[in-house]
Amino acid sequence: MQAFSDGVFAIAITLLVLDLAVPARDQVGAGGLGSALAHQWPSYFAYLVSFLVIGIIWVNHHTMFSMVNLVDRSVLFANLGLLLVVSALPFPTRLLAEYLTAGADAHIAAAVYSTTMLAMGVAYSVLWIAVTRDVGLLHKHVDPVAARAALRRFGLGNIAYLATIGLSFVNAIATLAVHGALALYYCFDQLATPHAGRPDDDTG
Repeated sequence: MQAFSDGVFAIAITLLVLDLAVPARDQVGAGGLGSALAHQWPSYFAYLVSFLVIGIIWVNHHTMFSMVNLVDRSVLFANLGLLLVVSALPFPTRLLAEYLTAGADAHIAAAVYSTTMLAMGVAYSVLWIAVTRDVGLLHKHVDPVAARAALRRFGLGNIAYLATIGLSFVNAIATLAVHGALALYYCFDQLATPHAGRPDDDTG
């Protein structure tokens, strides 16, 4: 399962770079290549944010499954839900890069991007619930209080993602910047939880 997931993450994060176009020589204006490259800053900005998001989700995904000994059907389906959103992320990234400075259309593009990010956050939370619901799946038992604390930390991020949908209709550029800040928030280990040994562990 981990190998399959890694493949999806790798493909999604690689597809992002395909939207960074090289200006054609016959389309470079009086400002030259430098001006043409600078004109494409929305693509660079959207690429950077989405690369951070997918990369950090991948790191946190590995952190989560370092705790897991076995997976069942519920975990597999929950994991597929997360991969569904991850694999779709290049589309809203391209959409927002194309319309980031397009007036009213920028708000719609930013809302689509924000909705995708919210779906990713919710899917990750569902996967955490699926993994921690059964102590038999884990190497070590995660304390229920600590597991709920981690879920609350995810919830704070999801509330922020929900707020960015509203922000999308105010300022699309600021919305993308907030998503970058949220990616940095998730750089910190949201799964840092104390573990307790299984009740039947021999601690003597």
